Amino acid sequence: MEEIAFRSDVTVELVKHAASDADVIWAARVSTKGEQSLDDVNADSSRSGGLINYLMRDRHGSPFEHASFTFFVRAPIFMWREHFRHRIASYNEESGRYKVLEPLFYVPGPERKLVQVGKTGAYEFVDGTAEQYETVVAATKQACRMAYAAYNTMLEAGVAREVARIVLPLNIYSSAYVTMNARSLMNFLSLRTTSADSRFPSFPQREIEMVGEKYEAVFRELMPLTHAAFVSNGRVAP
Repeated sequence: MEEIAFRSDVTVELVKHAASDADVIWAARVSTKGEQSLDDVNADSSRSGGLINYLMRDRHGSPFEHASFTFFVRAPIFMWREHFRHRIASYNEESGRYKVLEPLFYVPGPERKLVQVGKTGAYEFVDGTAEQYETVVAATKQACRMAYAAYNTMLEAGVAREVARIVLPLNIYSSAYVTMNARSLMNFLSLRTTSADSRFPSFPQREIEMVGEKYEAVFRELMPLTHAAFVSNGRVAP
């Protein structure tokens, strides 16, 4: 049996993109300039920044849909359950019906807050004790080893992959391509990251926030004016 591995992080790689602040500018100015809007692609940043901020502030969102990103993401399946709820993206995920799933499992890192304080709708997560963390790690690793051994036993007995996989836990890693435009990405970030700049606070599960933080780093680099306007307007998607 292949050796079981554990990770406490997620992978987000930018595969390709057609994303720049200029994409927003020409898409917005076509309403008044027609095909001459393409001449504004190299407009000075101060004028462009003002227009982008106006679009963001007044929620004229469609120009932001002309910038797109494709990511390769590797994360535990329980993260994907939340991610797939965002129907404003295109997904293609690896299939446990057609390939043997690798024995790679998520285990929380020591910085992961473990204890929920308060009731639904009014709670926060706080650090656990060293003993609680040790319990989480030990119990998680034991369950994963037992589950993958059962999975492997069924495969060796000739059981179909789609049947054998039913014993695997939700912290096994899965990978997918995710494609979304800048407007959709901002919607994702507004809901799945925590920031003091947010007009509407969000309380995401940490593991999907880890993905969101990596998305945002790419977004900030490729579309700095758009990202700045997103932040200055309360991180509300247009």
